[in-house]
Amino acid sequence: MSEHATSFKPSLRLFDATMIVAGSMIGSGIFIVTADITRNVGSAGWLIIVWLLTGFMTLTAALSYGELSAMFPRAGGQYVYLKEAYNPLTGFVYGWSFFAVIQTGTIAAVGVAFSKFAAYLYHPLSETNYLLKISTGLSEAGVPGYFTISVAQIVSIILIAFLTWTNTKGVKGGKWIQNIFTSTKIISLFGLIIAGIIFFKPEVWNANWTDAFSMKKLSGTGSVEGVIGASILGAIAASMVGSIFSSDAWNNVTFIAGEIQNPKRNIGLSLFLGTFIVTLIYVCANLMYVAVLPLHDLAFAPQDRVAVAAANSMFGNAGTYVIAIMIMISTFGCNNGLILAGARVYYSMGKDGLFFKKAATLNKHAVPGWALWAQFVVASLLCLSGKYGDLLDMISFVVVIFYVLTIFGIFILRKKRPGAERPYKAFGYPVLPALYILMGTAFCILLIIYKPNFTWPGLIIALLGIPIYYVVSSRKNNSNIE
Repeated sequence: MSEHATSFKPSLRLFDATMIVAGSMIGSGIFIVTADITRNVGSAGWLIIVWLLTGFMTLTAALSYGELSAMFPRAGGQYVYLKEAYNPLTGFVYGWSFFAVIQTGTIAAVGVAFSKFAAYLYHPLSETNYLLKISTGLSEAGVPGYFTISVAQIVSIILIAFLTWTNTKGVKGGKWIQNIFTSTKIISLFGLIIAGIIFFKPEVWNANWTDAFSMKKLSGTGSVEGVIGASILGAIAASMVGSIFSSDAWNNVTFIAGEIQNPKRNIGLSLFLGTFIVTLIYVCANLMYVAVLPLHDLAFAPQDRVAVAAANSMFGNAGTYVIAIMIMISTFGCNNGLILAGARVYYSMGKDGLFFKKAATLNKHAVPGWALWAQFVVASLLCLSGKYGDLLDMISFVVVIFYVLTIFGIFILRKKRPGAERPYKAFGYPVLPALYILMGTAFCILLIIYKPNFTWPGLIIALLGIPIYYVVSSRKNNSNIE
């Protein structure tokens, strides 16, 4: 066999594609972020509304992307859609943000989540077990600062390296890991939901649904602050940062279009099936939390680990180990999907001369091996920096901006290329895509107003892509002239 393949092998079926959608979405978020949402909205009714709103937005976006995936059934997905609808600069800014933080930061965070919960089973893997601790002096507040490297960070890097290596050996290995681990975690989550029905606590449920649609902000001291007027919208937007992050990465399947059989049909269908399954699981999981945990315990679960608190309520101390194993399975499968799909974006950028040339090559197993290892390096650096958590807080804002731009691209392409083949058309066009654009824009504006710390840093990272694009473009033009 030659050292390099010349094209991708379409070996992924509809089931495989659906498992990539669902598996990339379900990481550790559903087990944790409900605590922060509950603190922001302070009631069971609003908690479920936040998850339903997120589910509606995710499903609407996925159904809209079906049209784009059918028009451009090739590797690169959202990067290609933005480039075709707008211009290469817009596509590059997305690809840059994707490489700098969106995909690599998510891979780092999911890897560290795996290690943190592995420490429940074997404590030496803990994030508090430091291999290196160097003083960085005092902060402005006079608090000592340290640069640390923990065993959890090293374990996460080893995990990412293993999954990267597996995916360099061809898409089939990654496919089997994805199918097995995603099926297992879906079944496990439904099992946990059924356990909630079995261990249902009527007194807890009734108390949680008393005054369930009165929004209030909860604090650890026990104080309750009513939320009224325009502040309600701000509280919803702040709450949705966690739920949107937990529901993100559904678009990863579009990046691997070149490896999916009958992509014009199967990508759109897998987007719908995967996002529907996950939305159903997320809403039901939160109903389970409300059925077994008092609202205060939901909001202030130790380290925000709501699922651990719920499992302990149902199974006693054994619940901690049940959830730890579930999250390890979940994050392992999630990272496999993220790693598998992400490298295809850098491959497409390389093909366009907007990334390293080596990223545009396929190895003998017909996968972008160099791009996979480049992704591994950045994700590992983010693991070591300890800043992936801060970066991820900014991701929801940046990600939704690009989703809004991409869905608006449907309107642009309908006008720009009216005669283009559209084997599948966006469901509910123009109403549902327009509704997503309005909801996504409102979400971003509200975050700018009420949670600026979630917005400006992420926006700056994305905008850094503009000068980088012009530097890369000038070099590309110069090389073409030469």
